[in-house]
Amino acid sequence: MNIFDIVGPVMVGPSSSHTAGAVKIGYVSRKLLAEPVKKAEILLYGSFLATGKGHGTQKALVAGLLGMEPDDSRIPDSLNLAQEAGMEITFGEAALKDAHPNSTQLILTGENGRQLEIIGESLGGSLINIASIDGLSANFSGEYPTLIVHNLDQPGHIAEVTSMLSHKAVNIAEMQLYRSSRGGNAVMIIECDQEIPQESVKWLSHLEGVVKVTYYSPFSD
Repeated sequence: MNIFDIVGPVMVGPSSSHTAGAVKIGYVSRKLLAEPVKKAEILLYGSFLATGKGHGTQKALVAGLLGMEPDDSRIPDSLNLAQEAGMEITFGEAALKDAHPNSTQLILTGENGRQLEIIGESLGGSLINIASIDGLSANFSGEYPTLIVHNLDQPGHIAEVTSMLSHKAVNIAEMQLYRSSRGGNAVMIIECDQEIPQESVKWLSHLEGVVKVTYYSPFSD
């Protein structure tokens, strides 16, 4: 723990969970979409829904989707900036069960048609958890380079991915595996200590049995 874990984040807004955390959820979601957001359906749950308006949670989520970080002075004007950018935004209530009280469900469409559905949780102190992507469990913090591989539940996919990372000298910090059912859809969530080369991410996306590959980097624009 360092002093910034105690003092809290540098931020614009009244709350590290309802404002700064919300900005980070939007920011990570935009990066996962990997293209500018054209349309965003923002659904709020729990405390985000009940008290978020007073904390600027809606503005904060939109600011993150525009690519802003928690210390950006433009956050209070994010709704106007989104309108100027041609982003179509709707707000509503998320129909989640037993979710974290500071949760949002984002249904995103990018300028080039890429679609993504994300459930993000704000844990306090601006820490977040991306709980699910496209209906499958994810659970990662957005603090590390993260590879998300959606694949069919077949033998060999884990070996292909980990062998590629080893070949590129990328160390795995944490790895999680989920599947909807035996032989059904599965997902690998791999947080790494180093960046993964883009050509390697593209190579994975063309493997037989791999449905979609998403890469998140906290360091790149």
